[in-house]
Amino acid sequence: MEEQILRSNSEAQTIMLGEQFATELRLGDVVAIRGELGAGKTEFVKGVCDYFAVSDLVTSPTFTIINQYTGITPDGDSIKIYHLDLYRIETPDQLNEVGFDDCVFAHDAIKLVEWSEKAHHLLPESHWDVLITTDPLDEESRTINIHRPKTV
Repeated sequence: MEEQILRSNSEAQTIMLGEQFATELRLGDVVAIRGELGAGKTEFVKGVCDYFAVSDLVTSPTFTIINQYTGITPDGDSIKIYHLDLYRIETPDQLNEVGFDDCVFAHDAIKLVEWSEKAHHLLPESHWDVLITTDPLDEESRTINIHRPKTV
């Protein structure tokens, strides 16, 4: 997959598209997720976590910055998923304080990074880029642009 442009007309459909996207993910992958407030970033993450049968309630870690979930791969193996929300991060020092580098470069997990533009300079060169935009004429409709800049 080089680039995909998807359309969603509801939260449920955004979750479903996240599930479908998750079939492409492998251990070590980083997914940089961008979009304005309320665009559906967390719903997309919920879909990824649904695919991996995460039993925890998936919520945006706005105040904790990083949530860790345990899921199951289609092969039945356990998988670790880090869900980062950088909305409240304002400086590179804050990224260091929460252990961003250790988390994002962990090879034994999938990392889903909301508000990734706040750490673009620290992301590995090889990562997925997901941009979710709201249709200005229909607040329920979203365009989800998935791009794979380098081979992951």
